[in-house]
Amino acid sequence: MSKYHRYDPAKVSTRSLYDRKSLVRVEDFARLPGGDSLAEFLDSLPGFLGALDLKALVSAIRKAKSDHKPIIWGFGGHVVKVGLAPILIDLMDRGFVSALATNGSGLIHDFEIAISGKTSEDVEEELNKGAFGLTEETGRLMNQAFREGVGTGMGLGESLGAFLDKEHPEFGRSSVVLQAYRRDVPVTSHVAIGTDVIHMHPSADGVVLGKGSMIDFQVFTRQVSRLHGGGVYLNLGSAVLLPEVFLKAVSMVRGSGDELSGFTTANLDFIQHYRPRQNVIGRPVGGGGKGIGLTGHHEIMIPLLASLLVYA
Repeated sequence: MSKYHRYDPAKVSTRSLYDRKSLVRVEDFARLPGGDSLAEFLDSLPGFLGALDLKALVSAIRKAKSDHKPIIWGFGGHVVKVGLAPILIDLMDRGFVSALATNGSGLIHDFEIAISGKTSEDVEEELNKGAFGLTEETGRLMNQAFREGVGTGMGLGESLGAFLDKEHPEFGRSSVVLQAYRRDVPVTSHVAIGTDVIHMHPSADGVVLGKGSMIDFQVFTRQVSRLHGGGVYLNLGSAVLLPEVFLKAVSMVRGSGDELSGFTTANLDFIQHYRPRQNVIGRPVGGGGKGIGLTGHHEIMIPLLASLLVYA
């Protein structure tokens, strides 16, 4: 006989399953697609969690387009490296992109694609040889582009777009920066000195880089200020820099007395990092709006989202 007292389960009151509120219902289950269209595929997804969020994001972007609200796409360099430039360029042409923001890496990989049709070195191999990041054309020409453009009042993104437009690079059709420049879609770049390979080159000028990035922050903040009442901001694969820049832009707009609420934010990445969770899909929409986190590989999720926007 145990000397310890037990709680008597006979005291528990039960209730009927049929009367209980349930969060999962059979009518929300997935349905086998009834045909070959993406619209039928989207409609067939279950009404839960990520599938529900994907539907909500598609709906928010479409509504922003129809209501002439901004749709801002922020992206890290990995988005370019996995070959998604054609997707973003096509979305520009279809009116689903109002502005683009990236870090320094995004510009570098895009530039290398534009002039040579290839990018992304083997970091470990090149680092051990003392050669990582020391690509002649990348450092010299990009820093030249920034000196020329920033000197006339352009930010880093516009400076590189103007430079590529003048040079007519062989693979320019695959450059997000160049194609955005030619379509008058603002591209901004937000850099931290020392984080990008071109900062190691003797042609790098910290004054130019800092001034160009500051100009781009102000251009970006102008775009963010227009999100009020239905715009959409997407963060694609930037774990630290762009989420911090976005948060400061939101604060700057609100601190200036302008209204900024009722918009949608989304973070698409293969890991939901702390800063995107807090600074993109959490804090900025806490006072009104919706934040969406979708987890998956860029090379799958972004083409899927674009296809659903266009064809579903």
